[in-house]
Amino acid sequence: MLRSCLLLYCSFIKPRSIRNELRNEQGNILIIILITIALIAALTAAIQGSSSSRSNVDKETLILRATQLRQHAAELERGVHYVMQNGVSENDIRFAHPLAPADYGDLASDTDRSDQIFSSDGGNAKYNAPPDDINNGDNWEFFGQTTLPDVGSDEAELVAVLPNVTEEFCAIINESLGYDGQPEDSGTCINAANSKRFSDSTQFDSSPDTTNETSFSTTPAKQGCVKCTNDNSYHFFYVLMSR
Repeated sequence: MLRSCLLLYCSFIKPRSIRNELRNEQGNILIIILITIALIAALTAAIQGSSSSRSNVDKETLILRATQLRQHAAELERGVHYVMQNGVSENDIRFAHPLAPADYGDLASDTDRSDQIFSSDGGNAKYNAPPDDINNGDNWEFFGQTTLPDVGSDEAELVAVLPNVTEEFCAIINESLGYDGQPEDSGTCINAANSKRFSDSTQFDSSPDTTNETSFSTTPAKQGCVKCTNDNSYHFFYVLMSR
């Protein structure tokens, strides 16, 4: 009789114990699933935060390089003023340098360098390559082919141009200068052809190009970044001397 009762008791208890164990296992699986979801969410947030941080760093880097570029352009402007103080005519300003295109002249063969922007006898300016990752690697160009909105008279300005900057860098430059929108040039691009480099053979154009003045929200436009609509290229410009 006792044995029968024990068997009956065990048969009653065992299924209920199994049910409890199954219930516990289901609860554990649910907890594991919730923890996994939480870990995935945390990992996603970390990745997004990292991407956002990289974007911020990239923008900060562009802002720093924009500042460096404008500082160097200002140094070139001072170089022009120094040369002019030497009594040099505006048509005789020269931009020869060993790293510059040959069109600008041969600095080594120039016996009187008082007209040379990159000579200690003239403008005493440094010849700096552009910072990395802001354009296609092209170096500075110098032209007398364009008149900018509300700068001087209607004559062409002496302009330093850093060609083919990126659209992102162009936006950073214009934002820092207070432009609302993108200044444009639909005529002869402010980045004029090689044959128009300011040199012994070519100086100021008597019929200069005019940019799209209404696209310049801030004037006088002594510096900025224009989009040339003929090929959708972007170019930083800085007026070295207004006329």
